[in-house]
Amino acid sequence: MGKSTGFMEIDRESLTYRPALERVNDWDEFLLPMDEQALEKQGARCMDCGIPFCHTGGAPTAPAAGCPVNNLIPEWNDLIFRHHWKEALARLHKTNNFPEFTGRVCPAPCEGACVLGINDDPVTIKTIECAIVDRGFDEGWIVPEPPESRTGKKVAIVGSGPSGLACAAQLNRAGHQVTVYERADRIGGLLMYGIPNMKLDKTRIVQRRLDIMEAEGISFVTNTEIGRDLPAEKLLNDSDAVVLCIGATNARDLKVEGRDLEGIYPAIDFLRSNTRSLLDSSHADGAYISAKNKDVIVIGGGDTGTDCVGTSMRHGCKSVTQFEIMARPPEQRAPHNPWPQWPVVYKLDYGQAEASERFGADPRTYLINTARFVGDANGQLKELETVNVEWVKTDSGPPFRPIPNSEKTWPADLVLLAMGFLGPENTVLDALNIERDARSNAKAEHGIFSTNVESVFAAGDARRGQSLVVWAINEGRGAARECDRYLMGSTDLP
Repeated sequence: MGKSTGFMEIDRESLTYRPALERVNDWDEFLLPMDEQALEKQGARCMDCGIPFCHTGGAPTAPAAGCPVNNLIPEWNDLIFRHHWKEALARLHKTNNFPEFTGRVCPAPCEGACVLGINDDPVTIKTIECAIVDRGFDEGWIVPEPPESRTGKKVAIVGSGPSGLACAAQLNRAGHQVTVYERADRIGGLLMYGIPNMKLDKTRIVQRRLDIMEAEGISFVTNTEIGRDLPAEKLLNDSDAVVLCIGATNARDLKVEGRDLEGIYPAIDFLRSNTRSLLDSSHADGAYISAKNKDVIVIGGGDTGTDCVGTSMRHGCKSVTQFEIMARPPEQRAPHNPWPQWPVVYKLDYGQAEASERFGADPRTYLINTARFVGDANGQLKELETVNVEWVKTDSGPPFRPIPNSEKTWPADLVLLAMGFLGPENTVLDALNIERDARSNAKAEHGIFSTNVESVFAAGDARRGQSLVVWAINEGRGAARECDRYLMGSTDLP
């Protein structure tokens, strides 16, 4: 603990956003870096608690509380306060393979569990994490580190999202020959096509790490879907072990009248096509779903809904509205949401802040349900009808009911469904005869990660369901540890 009174003397300082009406004109990252002296002062606010809840992580099934990868947060906070940035980077990489990703896109449950946050603003953990790794790249401290020797074992990883990449990095470190298969045209999964460029720069940030992993000896194969482009039997025969990190990309749909009209898309299709076109041609090819000059309605909240709002703003939408069926969160923690759980409170995320700046109000409407879509004579969406709802306790059926005489019609040229995901897609799991759990995920116990098929493991959203990037990294690392144990009889992986 570098400064025992730091938390009493220094106020929290967070990263500054670029002005909203400036940043919507480009696809560059929207956060401005904090200077070194300010970061070191923020590190001094850390109290080095007797029980550092920030990195406890919580049980896999418990509410989000603390860092799932168990980052050694008090240690690297103290190190940067003492100007030991390279040592802080080493501490950070002990638990997290990709802090440049989590430092940008993780919602920071560590900050929600910060002890200082009980009665004051928590430590700016996420900002410090990102600054440490960014400096590591700037200073040339982060370089390829291939293993000194190889075991002769071959591991195939299916899926190149955060869980697959974390698993690959760890198994390669153990000396195994790792090949990562990705059905898309670029490696990265969620990191590449599920998160917009203004939150996570693909060339400067994602590809930079992929280049290092490739230099360390990991092989990447794109445009290859197991069960279609490559038979599952061949994958098993050519590998000593297989780890499934295919994500949970089966998007929840909205089965109401008019769903087949043109102009209604899953959010992931909107985001994926936008980023691919941006990377391929800076949108010159027109191969994306455009929100330009359209009345856009985003159905669903969460990070995906926010990303749809922010992307629509950058396209130049005519208007954007976001529907949430839940009630507006409270300004402060509710009694049923105690510390150290992640605080479910009202906030303006970057997309809503941009829409508010341009259109004059938060784009979100709460306690609202879409009743039907309405189209024109050509089958093109032109509006939708909604009804307000109230939540009720019920033994069966929906936990909400419509409020009489609350119907409303909204103009809509483009509707984006951001209502979450139901589980993994079936192609790979069916091809390998993987047993499922009650939620359709690959059945594998956390901490063990083995499936019903010999030598096949599962991790990430494919095993646990839709979750945070930081949980995906936790699972990828855990699956790598157990896969290594299976291959070698014991393991030194953390």
